[in-house]
Amino acid sequence: MEDPLAVAKFSWDLARRINRDGVSCREQIVLLCIGTDRSTGDCLGPLIGTKLNSCQQEYFKIYGTLDQPAHASNLNEKLEEIKREHENPYIIALDACLGSMDNVGCVNIGDGALQPGSGVNKSLPPVGDLHITGVVNVGGYLEYMVLQNTRLNIVMKMADLIVEGLLRTVSQYSQLETRGF
Repeated sequence: MEDPLAVAKFSWDLARRINRDGVSCREQIVLLCIGTDRSTGDCLGPLIGTKLNSCQQEYFKIYGTLDQPAHASNLNEKLEEIKREHENPYIIALDACLGSMDNVGCVNIGDGALQPGSGVNKSLPPVGDLHITGVVNVGGYLEYMVLQNTRLNIVMKMADLIVEGLLRTVSQYSQLETRGF
């Protein structure tokens, strides 16, 4: 998060992965922002969804905001809604996670599905073609308490970085597609 090139690295990596997977920049990508507004550490996803909804962008279709979060209790319903509204959607799942002290503040992009709730021992379906996680605090002991006591400042900075990175991804991706990468 502190890297001055974090947004550029994020957008370049995400654009290359989307391009590699054969998604056209003219297609709308579903961004499933997982989490709840009832826990500081777990509000990263809905915070990003809310921030992106306030931007002038048409590239990402957002599911999961502070007003209408996608969380453990309604994740299956959200997935059904996505299937109903989108034919063969390309889904990027986004969630907060816990990690080691050295990784707090790191944003990770990974191939394949995200396993939401695994940090707090919940059994939820894997989600996404790609996933983005933000390490908001240290895991390993009393995860619910750790998420409740996560600093909002870290979550806000991480959300800003990811939103800026997602918006920059659109222009990066358009450039990749026109160059034939």
